[in-house]
Amino acid sequence: MMGPSLLERHKSFTSLVFPFTSNFVLENLGRMGVTLFLFVIGVKMDLGLLKRSGKKHLYIALASVFGPFLIVSIVAVLTRESMDEELARVSSIGEIALSLSVTTFPFHYTILEELNLLCSEVGNMALSIALISDAIGINFMVVFEAMKQGDAMVWIIEQTQEGEAVDQFYVIAILLGSFVAAFVTDMFGLGITNGSFWLGLMMPDGRPLGSTLVQKSETIITEVFMPCSFVFMGLYTDFYAMKEAGWSALRPLFSLVISGYLSKFFFTMLAAKVVGVSWRDSLAVSLILSLRGYVELVLYVHWVDRNVIGLPGYSLMILGTIVVVGILTPLISILYDPSKPYMLKQRRTIQHTAQGDHLRILVCIRDKTNLPSLVNLLQLFHPTVQNPFSLHAFYLVELIGPANPVFVEHQNQELEDLSGRFPDLEIIHHALKQYQEGREECVELHLFSAATVKPTMYQDVCKLALISKAVFIILPLEKKLDGEMETTEQWGGESGSIVTQILDNAPCSVGLLVEKAERWQLPQIASYNFIVLFLGGPDSREALAFSDRMSGNPCVSLTVVRFLASNAEGDDEMQRKLDDGVVTSFWVKNEANERVNYREVVIRNGADTASAIVRMAAEKYYHMWIVGRKQGINPSLLEGLSTWSDHKEDMGILGDYLSFSKSVNSDSVLVVQKQVLTGKGPNFFTPPGSI
Repeated sequence: MMGPSLLERHKSFTSLVFPFTSNFVLENLGRMGVTLFLFVIGVKMDLGLLKRSGKKHLYIALASVFGPFLIVSIVAVLTRESMDEELARVSSIGEIALSLSVTTFPFHYTILEELNLLCSEVGNMALSIALISDAIGINFMVVFEAMKQGDAMVWIIEQTQEGEAVDQFYVIAILLGSFVAAFVTDMFGLGITNGSFWLGLMMPDGRPLGSTLVQKSETIITEVFMPCSFVFMGLYTDFYAMKEAGWSALRPLFSLVISGYLSKFFFTMLAAKVVGVSWRDSLAVSLILSLRGYVELVLYVHWVDRNVIGLPGYSLMILGTIVVVGILTPLISILYDPSKPYMLKQRRTIQHTAQGDHLRILVCIRDKTNLPSLVNLLQLFHPTVQNPFSLHAFYLVELIGPANPVFVEHQNQELEDLSGRFPDLEIIHHALKQYQEGREECVELHLFSAATVKPTMYQDVCKLALISKAVFIILPLEKKLDGEMETTEQWGGESGSIVTQILDNAPCSVGLLVEKAERWQLPQIASYNFIVLFLGGPDSREALAFSDRMSGNPCVSLTVVRFLASNAEGDDEMQRKLDDGVVTSFWVKNEANERVNYREVVIRNGADTASAIVRMAAEKYYHMWIVGRKQGINPSLLEGLSTWSDHKEDMGILGDYLSFSKSVNSDSVLVVQKQVLTGKGPNFFTPPGSI
């Protein structure tokens, strides 16, 4: 809008906003931004993904590159007579055909990250294909760029000397080195961005160097330099120049662009379908790989500098990119929802796991500080040969250095190789192995780790829960010294946090474990007191089923307190009948167990509920309080308590009250949410006969 297409046509605006020297400053800031940005993308790129890519990805990448390249080349031959002299050159046609065929990894990584598709099946496939496509395109791009520059300065290429390696121990020196590399490649006709990008590929990814480079430079690059780059590119754009050039001059280039977009889309979709990808996923992958972004915008500017295209052609390419991205991006979001594959129609809960079957539990670990609360809980779970369980431990690390997410199922010999990317891996592995010692016959241990960005971390958790057939996910939450939850630092923030996403999309039940007492090991006492607050509803029934598994432990004393509304006014009758059945079954099973106590409390409102909880906490010290996440079968049970709650979206009203109330002293609080079935919201009521 600020360019010659609109505001710059008014001299008063131009003289005020863009004085004579400003264009020089803005252009150089823009080029610096692109240079540094592609350097950081190069640092993030993990070329190991090429080795891990399967034949399916290779075949799709080959078809999506060479198919469109062939079609665009044929169209170019047919329309060559109507092209101007510069565009008609073989080198120019080759550059344009290749740019319309190649899928650039840097841009597609960014768009997948923005769409929260990095860890989805379609996202992983698109990343692999983009990387293979980029690897193919880089080789050919060098050839065509050299041909173009060779039209004028072939003798410079013959004198090319390799530069010395940049000192990798100094971040500033490396960033300055990216400018040197950009200058060298630009001088020899290979484009200003190629040098910095290739230098980024040379950098060791991950910790400590790769992650440090990204952390130190990414914010200022994306927030300061890149906006200057986009303004600079926009100021180049002049739609009036297209009008002045006329349709006859732009028709050959327009034909190349249209044929490139269409052939890219259809070749990618058909190739994906041929190798066994579903039609829906094939369509999503083809739409993703048809997108164009800032890498192409930089290339268009480069073409103008090299006289491959003129200003009208550049404006046409910009317009095409805007239209394609504007249409395809919302279509991708509509067609592909990464959360859908995780939601199930069959039951995966503790309540519906038969006695004697493996109880499959997935525990999520962000760092070694999560270990005490998790191991302490597992020690009290009391697995036996008659009631074994499978423990799937999932260590999650935020992705900072390498761009593509990593998911690893560990073998013993792999731990040392991955210690740089997963710093607490050996400590976590040792602690879990120590827990398993003496329990090998009744405890199966599987260790996984993943490096991914926070917005898509929940997808990894849900995916592993789905694959491992877990019936319960345990998420540890810690409190800061000021009493606040660690969700902001550990699990991605308050709004749209990993906790919220897992609760909304998990294929099984979920438990939020809040550690209130900082202990590295359980106190050596004869008995541990647990209490279950039963307010009714699906979540409370799952919480009761969880605690029932612990009732067999001779070291655990369990108290179950059922809260009932006075006169049963406002109760959901269907849910109350289901509650009656579950509670009766539990009590019949444990009536002879002296370590299990059951009682009922009749209350009128949330104030009565809080008073009853405070009295219970004063009567006895309970090491763990267990409660369902949702409000139960009667809203009056928690009436008024919501005004005291700051984290009720994740923890629920009562879970939040127990976790933060100074009147409730305990080691920990476990907040349970029962599995949400496909097509049901978190508050759905279970149909009669299915509890």
